[in-house]
Amino acid sequence: MGAKRDFAMTRRKLRNDRMYYLMFLPVLAFTLVFCYAPMVGVSLAFFKFTPFKRRFIGLDNFLDLFSGIKSTNFWRAFGNTLFLSVSNLILATIISVAFALLLNELVSRRLKGGVQTILYLPHFMSWVVVASIFTIILSPQNGFVNNLVVFFGGQPSYFLAEEKWWTPIYLFICRWRDTGWGTIIYLAALSGISPELYEAAEVDGAGKWRQAISITLPALSVTIITVFILQLGKVMNIFESVFVLQNPNVLNVSDVLTTFAYRIGIQQADYGMGTAIDLFKSFIGLGLVLITDAANKKIRGSSFL
Repeated sequence: MGAKRDFAMTRRKLRNDRMYYLMFLPVLAFTLVFCYAPMVGVSLAFFKFTPFKRRFIGLDNFLDLFSGIKSTNFWRAFGNTLFLSVSNLILATIISVAFALLLNELVSRRLKGGVQTILYLPHFMSWVVVASIFTIILSPQNGFVNNLVVFFGGQPSYFLAEEKWWTPIYLFICRWRDTGWGTIIYLAALSGISPELYEAAEVDGAGKWRQAISITLPALSVTIITVFILQLGKVMNIFESVFVLQNPNVLNVSDVLTTFAYRIGIQQADYGMGTAIDLFKSFIGLGLVLITDAANKKIRGSSFL
């Protein structure tokens, strides 16, 4: 009887919420078709696969990556991926939290809404548009930055073609585009903090800085860790942002695993090797998420996974 009752309740719940499930179907279909169905192709990592032949070679693709003729470029791309992604993730967390705290202190709703709009707008630009904008701004011929350099007596530089400039420019562009969007989550979390806590702190003589340290940041800690873990799972997947700003002069600092896999798998038509690179990247991303979640469980006593 209990099983029948549970089944009847489940049917009734499905019938009552059917419109929500219908709204969810397109998302489910998209995920299955574009995220799970392509996973069948993972088997190509164990083949010598080109448009003209397919031969099982076991782990040879991975051995070639780790210690073969492609190992130098592979490890360079692996190091660049970790450095660019982790640096960008840390900067994103710090800057987004800082902007959220500053915006939360604005009293004027109109001013707050205007600043939020200005911060959010770049996120809705495609990376191609963003790259075009900064390529023009940093152009060695008539770019705004080089015009300022020349005005103050310096020599114009092709910043995006110089290794010492490419990395800081890339990180700056990423933050310019996505900082506003990142603040939304933290602003939402800030709105859930009880005003009574701040009133009590003011009564005790705590200033704004002490309130931020003792009330705001502890209340945001769960959100910060959750977002950090979710983003950490994607740190190995950077492609478009790097690809549109990349050029042969800066491959030593800009080549990442996805662009390396693109050159090997698509441009050189070595699909087996390209798949092996991507599979390795996925395992590293999974490992980073599990390690971070385990550390959080040890520190806070709870897991997010």
